[in-house]
Amino acid sequence: MGIFDKFKNGFKKSASALTSGLKEIIVKKEINDENLNKIEEFLIRSDVGVEAASEIKEIISRKKIDPNKDLTKEINSVLNEYIVSLMKPLENKSFFEKKEKLNATLVSGVNGVGKTTTIGKIGKILKTNGSKVMFAASDTFRAAAIEQLENWASKVEVQIVKSSQGADPASVAFKAVDEAIKNNFDQVLIDTAGRLQNKKNLMEEYKKIANVTKKIDPNAPHNVILVLDATSGQNVLNQVEEFNKIIPITGIVMTKLDGTAKGGILLALAKKYEIPIIALGLGEKEDDLQLFEAEKFAEAFTQIN
Repeated sequence: MGIFDKFKNGFKKSASALTSGLKEIIVKKEINDENLNKIEEFLIRSDVGVEAASEIKEIISRKKIDPNKDLTKEINSVLNEYIVSLMKPLENKSFFEKKEKLNATLVSGVNGVGKTTTIGKIGKILKTNGSKVMFAASDTFRAAAIEQLENWASKVEVQIVKSSQGADPASVAFKAVDEAIKNNFDQVLIDTAGRLQNKKNLMEEYKKIANVTKKIDPNAPHNVILVLDATSGQNVLNQVEEFNKIIPITGIVMTKLDGTAKGGILLALAKKYEIPIIALGLGEKEDDLQLFEAEKFAEAFTQIN
């Protein structure tokens, strides 16, 4: 299966909901003020966000659409162009390229978003691209989290630094970065406990993990990736807001897009925060993490059939 086929399959629910919703609105084959308002309201309900929905409505109102054409396809074409213009600047394919010196990445996110699985999948892509990769099991609050990361390290054949349950998470991160530099690793992916963004003590621990890596390399962590669950809808905006206050986020990975009809949340995120989108989770298999490409996302999200 090609990359676009995976995108298309992953966004099938979102695309189907988008197309059927638009068809219900445009039953009279015309774009009038009433239908424009309905389109805007529908896009907002689809988690596209108020600002993006308003801009899309304005573009449609200015565009001369031939009433003899398939209006749903015409509107999807407008959406496609809007998505590419909005999200093309947020691509960050260089994240997966081999680096000249150690690149330490802090991976965060609330419970249940698929964070540890995402680290495993990222690790596989990095290794395939020629990087020497290490995992740091800094989620020491749950023994199951350490075991899960161990399983991924074994599966994708990368090294892991770990400690026992209850150990200081920051000390694990420090040890991993230190060992990685001494042994010429290119990438360290630091797992962190699934933190509720409103739990102050956990967020302080998260901040501490970042700070100890700076004792080895003042520029560390070089990346701060926030993993988000698309099925959470508008809640992901609050998560970005709160995590960004603690340590500025440099990239986003959105998971579970294959299980929701609200993939439009990516537009709302892009419009509000303009944070690079690293990759999208489009399934459960280890190869189902896809590098974010604006054109492929736009085409998959607006597919007609």
